[in-house]
Amino acid sequence: MPTESLFLKRADRRTIIHFDYDCFYAQVFEREDPKLRDLPLAVQQKQIIVTCNYEARRRGLYKLQLVKEARKKCPDLIIVLGEDLTRFRNASKELYTFLRNYAWSDKVERLGFDEVFIDATDMVDYNAELVNHNSLSTSFFHLDRNDPTVGFPFDASVVAGHVYPSDSLSASSKQDHSAGLYLHLMLGSHLAQHMRHQLEEQKGYTSTVGISTNKLLSKLVGNLNKPKGQTTLIPSFSSLEGEAESNVTKFIDGHEIGKIPGIGFKLAQKIRGYVLGRPAAFDAGLVYGGTKETVMVGEVRLRGGMCSTLLEKLLGGYGAPKAIGDRVWGLLNGIDDDEVCKAKAVPHQISIEDSYIRLDSMDDVKRELVSLMESLVRRMRLDLMSSIDEADDVEPADEEGLVHPRTEMSCEWIAHPKTLRLTTRPRLPLNPDGTRERSFARISKSCNMPSIIYNKSHATEFLAEKITQEALIPLFHKLHPEQCGWNLSLINICATNMALVATDHKDGPGRDIGRMFKTQESRLKDWQVEDVNIATFDCDDEPARILGSMKGFEEPTEGPQADYINGSLGRDTYEQGDGLDDWWYSDENESKGEICRVCGALMPSFAMKAHERYHNLTD
Repeated sequence: MPTESLFLKRADRRTIIHFDYDCFYAQVFEREDPKLRDLPLAVQQKQIIVTCNYEARRRGLYKLQLVKEARKKCPDLIIVLGEDLTRFRNASKELYTFLRNYAWSDKVERLGFDEVFIDATDMVDYNAELVNHNSLSTSFFHLDRNDPTVGFPFDASVVAGHVYPSDSLSASSKQDHSAGLYLHLMLGSHLAQHMRHQLEEQKGYTSTVGISTNKLLSKLVGNLNKPKGQTTLIPSFSSLEGEAESNVTKFIDGHEIGKIPGIGFKLAQKIRGYVLGRPAAFDAGLVYGGTKETVMVGEVRLRGGMCSTLLEKLLGGYGAPKAIGDRVWGLLNGIDDDEVCKAKAVPHQISIEDSYIRLDSMDDVKRELVSLMESLVRRMRLDLMSSIDEADDVEPADEEGLVHPRTEMSCEWIAHPKTLRLTTRPRLPLNPDGTRERSFARISKSCNMPSIIYNKSHATEFLAEKITQEALIPLFHKLHPEQCGWNLSLINICATNMALVATDHKDGPGRDIGRMFKTQESRLKDWQVEDVNIATFDCDDEPARILGSMKGFEEPTEGPQADYINGSLGRDTYEQGDGLDDWWYSDENESKGEICRVCGALMPSFAMKAHERYHNLTD
């Protein structure tokens, strides 16, 4: 083991749960049509199978397979088009909201459409203090701090689901148990199992779950038991006396270097080249640049002289992230201090892209730019607008839980992207021998986002045509001054540089004062004071009309009140009360007011003297 590995600090106080929805795109279609669950189903984008359900995988199909090959292998395959991402995006939001409702903090992070990280440390810490170690098998997990009846029973003597390694319940595990790490991971496994079962029961989606102390390990360990499974990485997390390695390094050493989250293709290629002593060969059978040769993490981590300083020299340089060597070295040792990001009201950016076999004429480019821009406008209206009366940032669902598009005119913008960016990926020219080097380099240009895009009254088709003509075509000419011959393999359009706008949305930066004035009449109607015109007359002649102007007053037909109104009971008698035990004379209502002898106005008793002085001044 490299000496430097012994000095790496590991923070294992967190409990991180990673959800990965099983063949998500296919599940969305299966939920819409349950008959598809038992049939081989594949989702197509372009000429590629982007995903397929497990029934299709049992018949030999796999992701990123050509449609032509898939049909040959499975003639009865059902293929559905998945190029419109709206249904997947809406389903992802629905499931994200469901899982987020379990968390006590807002540390719930969505990764793509089909993955969610949850930092459940606060929930696990709370329940760890309540575990009765004398009765572990009859434990109860509390899901609400304020209501002890909300939760579920569980057996705290075992870990829920699978564990890695399978023989990990050893002496080292018991040693960590006394420190609380095993207890916290065990509690996290039962919480994850409960959420996973509720997700399937209430929403109809299955998922695979990983439980560990950071995002890297929880994501990787969950992949061990797919589908509909969960795995917990069990201590020991550090090398103990007499042990060659910890469960963490033992686990992560068995992964190919390119499979480690945070180590992208370019970084992985540099590391492979260093270990192999030459560039790793591409695998022509894969679309996204896989390699024929694999280099395992253990080969890199245990290589002589390997350390963060060497990785910095190998991977650093112009454009590389700061301290890239320390970052990668930590990942190779299973260390990932990245926090689970708090839920955000708006994304950092919204981008739409498509790839092509060959795109080489201006007419084709313009057609593709308009198509991509239409998709971008729809995405912006979906992700950057919220219903005016909507309290949450997720669209309401119908009785079946399906989310339907909102009426755009009843929505308001919660953020404005200030920048529009166009990116292309041209292929390199042919070599003299007719071969072509593969390139993943992209070039881009940006401009201010045209303000017309925020106009809700314009149709998406109109906006796409106008913005393409006025903004995207000029950007394209800056990227490619040549008239033709670009041989593009990709175009990307991105709305970025988000700026939150004033809104009544709960996550907005401030109140929309314009809308506040527009809605204040309806909001304040319950507290509105209305002036009532009361005719001036002599109170002795027409007391009934005076009292009748009082809201809710009903004229009595008998009793002392009627006598007073009809003139048979004098005012002096009324003011003295005359000992009558009636509502009219009760102490409770004595303070309701007096009637002015001059103008007949009704007012509180304490105000009568000031009102009389007013009449004296006017005289």
